[in-house]
Amino acid sequence: MNRKWMFAGLIAAAVGIGGGATYLMMENGRTVRPQERVVEKVVEVEKAPPARFAAYRSADYPDLTYAAEHAVDAVVNIEVTQQVSSRGMDPFLEFFGIPQGYSRGGEYAPREVKAGGSGVIISPDGYIVTNHHVVENATELKVKLYDGRTFRAEVVGTDPTTEVALIRIEGENLPTLAFGDSDALRLGEWVLAIGSPFDLQSTITAGIVSAKSRNLGAIPNQYRVESFIQTDAAVNPGNSGGALVNTRGELVGINTLIKSQTGTYMGYSFAIPSAIVRKVAADLKEYGVVQRALLGVSYREIDEEFVETFGEEYGIGEAGGVYVAEVVPDGAARAAGIRKGDVITAIDGIQLGNNTNLTEIMSRYRPNDKVIISVKRDGKTKQFEVALRNKAGKAEPLPREWVDAGESLGGRFADINDRTRRELRIDHGIRVTEVRPGGVLARARVKEGFVITHLNDRPVRSVSDLDKITGPVTYIEGVYPNGRAISYSLVQ
Repeated sequence: MNRKWMFAGLIAAAVGIGGGATYLMMENGRTVRPQERVVEKVVEVEKAPPARFAAYRSADYPDLTYAAEHAVDAVVNIEVTQQVSSRGMDPFLEFFGIPQGYSRGGEYAPREVKAGGSGVIISPDGYIVTNHHVVENATELKVKLYDGRTFRAEVVGTDPTTEVALIRIEGENLPTLAFGDSDALRLGEWVLAIGSPFDLQSTITAGIVSAKSRNLGAIPNQYRVESFIQTDAAVNPGNSGGALVNTRGELVGINTLIKSQTGTYMGYSFAIPSAIVRKVAADLKEYGVVQRALLGVSYREIDEEFVETFGEEYGIGEAGGVYVAEVVPDGAARAAGIRKGDVITAIDGIQLGNNTNLTEIMSRYRPNDKVIISVKRDGKTKQFEVALRNKAGKAEPLPREWVDAGESLGGRFADINDRTRRELRIDHGIRVTEVRPGGVLARARVKEGFVITHLNDRPVRSVSDLDKITGPVTYIEGVYPNGRAISYSLVQ
């Protein structure tokens, strides 16, 4: 049988016709049985859809080139030199405990250590904002501009509570970066991080705003002000002090830290909002010290946990705002009429909620500024005009020569309880929970656990009393946990 098999859309098939009858058919001039007949059937093969080519429309995509090219000129690299006391580095001598590296006076010989960071020029005459930890304990600062010029820099002032520092170089008509509105940032908005990670100057990375008002407890200061902008722009060591920029090329934050298990970038970075940076930099430039306005209350944020635990007791049924747990006797809130048990819901119309907190809002004001505080009391909303006060309890800016006792002491502190007072036979005091290098406590060789009862012959009853010490600390009096009373006198 001479059959022809056809492909490419033609299929050969044997066809049988049911019903039990036998039919004869003619094919190519001879008779065949139906079951032997070959039928050529054309089958249409479904064609693949045509390829699609999407037209590029620039309006549909974020264009970050303007922001990058505009901002990069004003971001600088900062080289930091520090002098640290250190033993010699010979591992053989170290293993056998043989002293090395001593000076003639018996002290450890100083050793130079270099580190790096970033900064942002905010004025044509050379003022630069960066991080406190970048310039802390620096003996020399060298600033390198994007165009390659190098300058010596001096520290104007630093604020450990916000991690902001201000330095200056001698220059004219320098490129600057204008402050943007960090409050206007939206979740998902594109931002750029610009700095010098791993000493790679003028590195630019992009990401989005992942969250706002993050309080991480990362700043090692009991008076810390944290309200970080969280982004997924890649930030690494050396980016500290660099710029976080929006798509308009405006400074919306200062990159400060990363959350990582390795010490390098793993997905999220955090920046100080420009609303805080701008105010702190202005204070440091004008006064040399941050003018922090205090409301004069102790409070607890009302979240779901608070409502579940205390809601029924305090008559609070929903999260939002802060609960006033204590009012300072000589503070601004008490003078305005705010009481313990009040719930503060807004400050100057800014609602306290997920993206705002009381500490961050208060950091924007200065002593003697007047604010309207909205309060819920007995189911009703009341408003109070409050004239804010400084750390010394006065409604006026602090003088340039002000010394922050809490900072100059160089440590962390905690209030003591009645049991400790009875055991040590004292009426008041605060416990030293940490001693940091370089501070008054370290120079006086005060140990952790020491309970301070007097500073400069003034009684210290709580940690908040540190704010009332108005000059350098020259005299410390207190008692150790074993009952040994001791006093320290320091020569300034």
